[in-house]
Amino acid sequence: MWATWWIWIAGGIALGVLELLAPGYIFLGFAVGAVLTGGLVAVGIPGNLPLALVIFAALSLIAWATMRRILGRRAGDVKIIRHDINDN
Repeated sequence: MWATWWIWIAGGIALGVLELLAPGYIFLGFAVGAVLTGGLVAVGIPGNLPLALVIFAALSLIAWATMRRILGRRAGDVKIIRHDINDN
């Protein structure tokens, strides 16, 4: 079942819809990773499930990090202050 390319792409679309319902760029990296993994499965690159899961995890991490770099910090993120105005 996991060697079928359209299951990966359908899962990616489902994660994309889930991202619309719970915004915050949480599921979008997983959605991009699933769609890209589905494309690689269609070409025939991952031969078994463990390799496909490793590829999915790596592509999801790369997609999330890329989106984080492009989109930047959100307004609700915690700001870390490294200096104190009371120190001389």
